Amino acid sequence: MRFWCSALEEPWSWSWRAYPGVWAASLAIAVPYLAARRRARSMRPQPLDPATTAEQRRQTWLFLAGVLAFWVASDWPLGVLGAGYLASAHMAQFMLYTLVAAPLLVLGTPEPMARRILAKLRLYRVMTRLTQPVFAGLVFNGCLVATHSPWAVDTLRANQFGSFVMDAVWLVSGVLVWLPICSPLVEHRLRAYPGKMVYLFLALGVVPAVPAGFLTFAGFPLYATYELAPRFYGLDAATDQQTAGLIMKLGGIPIVWGTIIAMMMRWADESKMPSPAALPPSPR
Repeated sequence: MRFWCSALEEPWSWSWRAYPGVWAASLAIAVPYLAARRRARSMRPQPLDPATTAEQRRQTWLFLAGVLAFWVASDWPLGVLGAGYLASAHMAQFMLYTLVAAPLLVLGTPEPMARRILAKLRLYRVMTRLTQPVFAGLVFNGCLVATHSPWAVDTLRANQFGSFVMDAVWLVSGVLVWLPICSPLVEHRLRAYPGKMVYLFLALGVVPAVPAGFLTFAGFPLYATYELAPRFYGLDAATDQQTAGLIMKLGGIPIVWGTIIAMMMRWADESKMPSPAALPPSPR
């Protein structure tokens, strides 16, 4: 039994396969989180107000949705297809890890929990540097280019450990690139909306379009793993690779531009609110 999805040499079959490593990883993310939330509730001296309770419930559901996205991207059938059959499925995995699972996990993490984790691991200073927008964007896009190089794909996808490393790098780099936008710690976030929008546009919109265009317009298959794989319902390697490039180029548009539009609307709403200095003095 394999613990993680990796390339197979046999023809594709819809027969279900068990990958206990994927289940263990999903539980390793979800169970400590739920235990910490339960422990925090039990130690609370008095009930919280309804608004705070609703916010905590929202965070929990966001985090669990992120775990679900991680599991869908890693497990059968998408994990198996992406590991050794289709470059397009490989790209769909990347998009799920970095644009769905990662931001949901970040949004679902409460500030006190994040501070405790960083303090316990002594990573606060390191994360302060890693969440600098230029550094976070460069690390993410460096991981994107490195993990989509022919050498990395053909080497790592060939075995379970390498495939696990690739998936883990995608998730970690995805979390890192979203921290300047929605980190639980206010000091790790960009303050101004224009800065957030420019950063998001460059880090997740412009730079990834370069390798995406290369995949789309390359005249030959780049990855031996997918070129030599048993064909999936007759889909040829060149068309599959072009589809992967289109997924990378177009798949993130709804999330990136949807986030930018949401920030623009929030910025406009906040700009209409009077500043504290402009408010009349309160009567004594």
